Amino acid sequence: MRGGSEAMINGWSVDSDGRPGPVLDACLRAAIAAPSVHNTQPWRFRLLDRMVEVYTDPSRRLAVLDPTGRELTISVGAAVLNLRVAMLARGRVPVMRLFPDPAQPSLAAQVRLGPSVTPPDTAVMLSRAIPHRHTNRRPFSAVPVPPEVLADLAAAARVEGGDLVVADPPVRDAVLSVVRAAEHRRRTDPAYRAELDEWTRDIPHRRDGVPPEAFGPWDALELVPIRDFGLIQPLRRRARVSFEDEPTIAVLYTAGDNPSEWLRAGQALQRALLTATVRGVATTLMTQPLEIPELRALLADSAAGLVAQAIIRFGYGPPSPPSPRRSLSDVLIHPESAPAPTS
Repeated sequence: MRGGSEAMINGWSVDSDGRPGPVLDACLRAAIAAPSVHNTQPWRFRLLDRMVEVYTDPSRRLAVLDPTGRELTISVGAAVLNLRVAMLARGRVPVMRLFPDPAQPSLAAQVRLGPSVTPPDTAVMLSRAIPHRHTNRRPFSAVPVPPEVLADLAAAARVEGGDLVVADPPVRDAVLSVVRAAEHRRRTDPAYRAELDEWTRDIPHRRDGVPPEAFGPWDALELVPIRDFGLIQPLRRRARVSFEDEPTIAVLYTAGDNPSEWLRAGQALQRALLTATVRGVATTLMTQPLEIPELRALLADSAAGLVAQAIIRFGYGPPSPPSPRRSLSDVLIHPESAPAPTS
């Protein structure tokens, strides 16, 4: 990108100080709009000649909830998907390699600027949805999500190698029971409470973590066990309201359970979330049981050899406020500097 006359003209350039041109800048801002566990935003980017390197940021891993880095890697995968969509929507084919250098395990992906192309309609729609996708922890209406929309969401996940399965009522109730059990178990764990406090503390001008306005209310009947982000802050405890009686719940599966599969799961998850946004469907991630190995095992599809990577609630609800984001300068690695830490 840097030094090429074409790149300088079309906005894909990187200057000597590592600042991206306007088109690349927009793509990177799309990447950092991705969802992440506790809004930790655990990604970093290094801009090279016609290529973006995407790194995990191990310093932002949740030691209690995510000891293996699985959720961190899924979050980075979501950022990679946003980056790819934004590039394609702006007329360049993104050429991706996952974990290209075994000597650098924190280098999650390289996304190279490929040939020019007429932006596909799907990429344009998904790109436009990126700034409007927000996790919604509020009650949804009783209006069911149509089967054809659910089919679109499953198809979106398949594009990225994920298997999104919408639960029928008996399975839905079983999944929610496991989520409920995980939530109750975590509430009495001092280490969990300390970690939750770290990422929900209201600090002026904070650009990460979960702000109070995004906590959402509490389901009075606990039919929909949304994570209690107000657990440590009694003055900001969630109001008790009624949620939908029959929530739409889906589980995202992959065929493997290693860092490469986690990256693919993040991309499949994000494509499904953006497709939902395009279709006017609100989404909530319910990750609690996936953070406890014995409960996560209950959600596996052993007959098909599939492992659960995400649980998503779909429905129709009022707009949800966005969570804050760190500035682009906070997540850029200077092109001449050493790569991000690997541990």
